Amino acid sequence: MDLLVALGGAPPRPHHRLAPVERAVDHHTLSGYRKLRRRAFVDEQRLFRGHDLDEHDAERSTIVLVVRSADREVLGGVRLYPRGGDPTLGWWQGGRLVCSPGLDRGRRREVAAALVRAACATAELEGALRFDATVQPRYEPFFSGLGWQGIRPTECAGRPHLLMRRPIDRIERLVRATKAPLAGLLDGLAPGGAGWVGDDGAPVPGSDLVAATDAIVPSLVERDPEWAGWCGVLVSANDLAAMGAERLGALDAVAGPDAGHVGRVLAGLRAGAQAFGLPIVGGHTQVGAPAALSVTGLGRAERPVPGGGGRIGDRIRLTADVGGRWRPGYTGTQWDSTTARSRAEIDAMLGSVGRARPRAAKDVSMAGVAGTLGMLAEASGCGAELRVAGVPRPRGASLADWMTCFPGFAMLSAEEPGAPIPEAGPARSAVCGTLNSRPGVELVWPDGERTTALAGPATGLGAA
Repeated sequence: MDLLVALGGAPPRPHHRLAPVERAVDHHTLSGYRKLRRRAFVDEQRLFRGHDLDEHDAERSTIVLVVRSADREVLGGVRLYPRGGDPTLGWWQGGRLVCSPGLDRGRRREVAAALVRAACATAELEGALRFDATVQPRYEPFFSGLGWQGIRPTECAGRPHLLMRRPIDRIERLVRATKAPLAGLLDGLAPGGAGWVGDDGAPVPGSDLVAATDAIVPSLVERDPEWAGWCGVLVSANDLAAMGAERLGALDAVAGPDAGHVGRVLAGLRAGAQAFGLPIVGGHTQVGAPAALSVTGLGRAERPVPGGGGRIGDRIRLTADVGGRWRPGYTGTQWDSTTARSRAEIDAMLGSVGRARPRAAKDVSMAGVAGTLGMLAEASGCGAELRVAGVPRPRGASLADWMTCFPGFAMLSAEEPGAPIPEAGPARSAVCGTLNSRPGVELVWPDGERTTALAGPATGLGAA
């Protein structure tokens, strides 16, 4: 739970070539690292008596990183480990950063900086969405210079320390890449009309029809054409479901380099149309062109459920199908549960919003759970908080992957307090957040700490 540092204050000397940071996996290397810790934290700083070992040293999930000399002597090390009782939750802690007293001050600082950077990178690779350290106050400038932020004073080993945090922008990066450009690109179009701007579908004026269009990423159409066809129907069905609409049919536009490739896309479309009860009623097919696919779903709803109807104080509910597995070749990015579901199970999930009629609903798409929540909150003129421990997710899937992947079927809804649990067949449903007045999306952790997932509006389109 602490980051106790034995560093000097002089700047690094760049003419030294630094050995690479590596994981300590053998007894000899771990022993060398622990000897440095004992000398620094027990003998010199007298923070502990006898030894500084704790329960985290014995945990299999703890990672130790070291820098070694040419003759394999440990010159410095740091450890990191998951918090919160669940290694997949995404809450990590850094600690016990130490360097050899045989190094001069500049060299110690250089080794320590390399270890801290490597620890940050390792934590993100392990799925961290939060990475903390408890630092002695004299080392705050060192960590601030490496991009860490001071949170608040605290104590460790009975002495004053500072809780610091490394910002992790995985969710923000995803939203910037997929949704942030929309306001500028769509300027003057007001897609959907007043009250429906940026919604999953658009009510057709003068009728009870709802239309929803989606394009599949061309690289997916090229690489996995049958799956692309299936997903084309899936995302259109989800969009209509988020509006509470009855599914009527779909139009497709498909292109490919040859008839064989186009045929594979159409095979996926046929299978999806049957599974989701969304028959293909027309479209356009082109051979001899780059791989591409878009699907327009058509539905009917007398009173569509808006994506921007939430109010401050509303509860945020996530209803998601957590059965299934990662799509082969897309681990961590695309979850496939629907190919194993029956038509009755799919109907039950797709009809959940129409039956429950929450104040607002959006299906989780390219922006992931937190990014889509940011879109719902923005369209509602609100911000949001998401309690990470309450998010329904598949067993074994990391929170970071689940929050940033395409989840197959997942619906976010804003409901008034006391609303009943929606009937959604095999999907799991849980209240895991709240709409509030603070812009963007915050993650709330089991210890009550908050981190920023999205600092501001997701799309810039504003309130619907």
